[in-house]
Amino acid sequence: LIYLSGYAFYSFYALLPGIYNSLTFSASQFRLTMSRADKSGIAAEAHAKIQSKYNCQLAEQILKWISDVSNQQDLNTDGSMENFINVLKDGTVLCRLANALQPGAIKKINDSKMAFKQMENINHFLNFAETVVGIPKTESFMTVDLYEAQDPNSVLICLSSVARKAEKFNKPSLGPKEAQGEKREWTEEQIRAGECVIGLQYGSNKGATQAGMNIGKSRHIILNE
Repeated sequence: LIYLSGYAFYSFYALLPGIYNSLTFSASQFRLTMSRADKSGIAAEAHAKIQSKYNCQLAEQILKWISDVSNQQDLNTDGSMENFINVLKDGTVLCRLANALQPGAIKKINDSKMAFKQMENINHFLNFAETVVGIPKTESFMTVDLYEAQDPNSVLICLSSVARKAEKFNKPSLGPKEAQGEKREWTEEQIRAGECVIGLQYGSNKGATQAGMNIGKSRHIILNE
C-alpha cells in the first residue's frame, strides 16, 4: 500500500508542471485578450472599414428571428452594434438557438461569467453551424470576432446563413430561399455518347473563316486598253 501510494504521489507530482503550464498559458492568454491595445494607423483604418460593413437593420431582423425560433421572448432585439454584441457575447443565446433547431445539439450550456466558458459556448455553436447546419467555412467567424467585437459583420453573415437553412429543421427561415440541387443519373449509353461530342475548346467552324481570302497571292494589275 505504501508503495502504491508513493507511486500515485510521484505520478501526480510529475503531472504538476504540465498542469501549471496549461493554467498559466490560459490565464496569460485571457489577460492578453482583455488588455488588447487600441488600434492605430493603418490597423485602425482597416478595423474601421470592417466595422462600417455592419448592418443595423439586418442585425435587428436576425435577433428577432432568433427570439422567435428559440422562444427567447425576453431578448433585446435592438440592432445597434453594442446591443448585438452584448446579447450574443456569452454564447448562451447561440447555444439555445442550436438546441431549438436540433434538440440536444449542444448538451451543456455554460452560464458562467468566466471568459473561456463563454468562448466555449461560441465554439460549440460554430461547430454546430458548420457540421450540422452545413454553412461553408467562408461564412463562419472566429470566436474573437464576436467576443471581442473584432468583426460583428462576419457574425451577421454566419447567422444569416444559418437562418436561410432553417427550413431543413422545419423552422421558419430568413432571407432568400436557397436553390436546391437536382441530382441526375445518366445511363452508360448517354455517357459514351457525350464522350463523342467535340467541345468548344477544340474550336468551331461555325463562325468567320479565312475562306475566299487572297493572303499570299500575287497582285495582278490589268490595264484597260
